[in-house]
Amino acid sequence: MAAFARVAQCASFTQAAAQLGVSPSALSQNVRTLEKRLGVRLLHRTTRHVGVTELGQQFLDQVMPALQQLDSAIAGLDERKDQPAGLLRINLSHVACDLLLKPHIAGFFDAYPAITLEFICENRLVDVIAEGCDAGIRLGESLVQDMIAVPVGGTQRMVVFASPAYLDKSDIPRKPEDLLQHQCVNIRRTTGQIYHWEFQNKNRHFEMRVSGNLIGNDNTSLIDMVREGMGIGYAFEQEVSDDFDRGTLMPLLESYWPSFPGFYLYYPSRQHMPRKLRVFIDYLQAKNRPQADGKVKRTR
Repeated sequence: MAAFARVAQCASFTQAAAQLGVSPSALSQNVRTLEKRLGVRLLHRTTRHVGVTELGQQFLDQVMPALQQLDSAIAGLDERKDQPAGLLRINLSHVACDLLLKPHIAGFFDAYPAITLEFICENRLVDVIAEGCDAGIRLGESLVQDMIAVPVGGTQRMVVFASPAYLDKSDIPRKPEDLLQHQCVNIRRTTGQIYHWEFQNKNRHFEMRVSGNLIGNDNTSLIDMVREGMGIGYAFEQEVSDDFDRGTLMPLLESYWPSFPGFYLYYPSRQHMPRKLRVFIDYLQAKNRPQADGKVKRTR
């Protein structure tokens, strides 16, 4: 039943098999055995698509609460072990991974060697339950309802910057409107829309559509291109603060940089939180604790 539920959630034998650590053929045989035992077809199968039948959906709705209870019972065993253990699957955006997770993975494994951490980086918003994940990390504005959310990393700030090479051949913008005369590196959101740069001045918060010949959906790559003098960039302050210290990137329009609440780790509401998730949350919050000045202290 758990195998059938995972295939139904993934709509793919291949993806479900990868998550469960078995072969697609073994998983398919497992589901066929269940269908034979029940005497009904649970899934529609084609070469390109796997869908749930009407009876299969009814059955899935009825067994999911029982499967979740089993998961909680198994997770409860971890509470009585000396060391939390098991597979922990986290879905998060690329920038959240770069800022909050990557700098601290080695230390986490030193502290909890019995936990296997699988992180799925993607910018699209997903249903962490349907994807078979224990938790997700996203900006507060992107959180879905009916989830428990805890802040990680504190307040964030968006910044504008350019390389010395670019500024050597261009006028320095003094106000956001000056950006309309510059090459700006644009960000395409998962919705398909071009991101409008946000600014803040005193009590005024506003957005601007900037122009440029370069568009991408990966912050890390776009920042690399700004370092090469391809235009003016816009990113999280933490992503480029080391560049500011080294002088490889120059901050621009500092009085207009907007602040916002930042990232949250969110997970389904369950009666018993698995200990592996509890220690992960505590560890991530401790390692990304904001300082008095609002910046995140980088500890390892």
